[in-house]
Amino acid sequence: MTIAADAALAGDLATRAGQLLLALRDEMGFAEPDVLRKAGDMRSQDFLSAELTRARPADNVLSEEAADDLARLDADRVWIVDPLDGTNEYGEEGRTDWAVHVALWQRDAATDDGLVAAAVALPGLGRTLTTAGDLPTRPAPSGPPRLAVSRTRRPAWFDDVAASTGAVDVPLGSAGMKAMSVVLGDTDAYVHSGRMKEWDSAAPVAVAAAAGLHVSRLDGSPLTFNTRERLTLDLLVCHPAIADQMLEAVQGLSGKDATER
Repeated sequence: MTIAADAALAGDLATRAGQLLLALRDEMGFAEPDVLRKAGDMRSQDFLSAELTRARPADNVLSEEAADDLARLDADRVWIVDPLDGTNEYGEEGRTDWAVHVALWQRDAATDDGLVAAAVALPGLGRTLTTAGDLPTRPAPSGPPRLAVSRTRRPAWFDDVAASTGAVDVPLGSAGMKAMSVVLGDTDAYVHSGRMKEWDSAAPVAVAAAAGLHVSRLDGSPLTFNTRERLTLDLLVCHPAIADQMLEAVQGLSGKDATER
């Protein structure tokens, strides 16, 4: 199998899982949002698990909605999956800032983070962005940088970063939507200063890197995946033209907003 085939598979599965989630919204409605959210998590998980088992039976899977099989630590290929990123937003009628993440980590990858193929589906927008190509190109930011931040937990660090960069906040829901907002040109940077799970970050990071964006930890070091702890400790996704400015502005922020989502 080729990396191109893996990227195509990631895109197909993320898109189809998103379609299932949209259909479930139509079927169940929003009268009981917590019931809808739980059903969405499970329906997407069941679909992705079955399809990955069918299409890539020799590969391991790390998913938010499944028990962690530590055999993945010795595996050569591990799919890192979030069946429904932005569960809260999914359960709110009219919200589109939720996503499905499908990424592939490979031991012999040429990249520092090991990610070789990925897709982020934005079902509410009818879009799936993948590492296969055909990603938007965008000019360098002009004017104050627009930062994607949590819509429910405005990060404590934002005012300090805004003071040093002139940044303006763009509140959004899921981690995938925040990262893809940079890819799509709706924002210029996404900063996450607290810990997040690998399934929240893997696919968005891979797609952002494929789009030519700067992706790193807040100290500029590379990200790592398929770790025992399953954690991304902090994250910066931004247009490369403002990478140095943003890295300087976020120094010392790591761990300050561990609950930010």
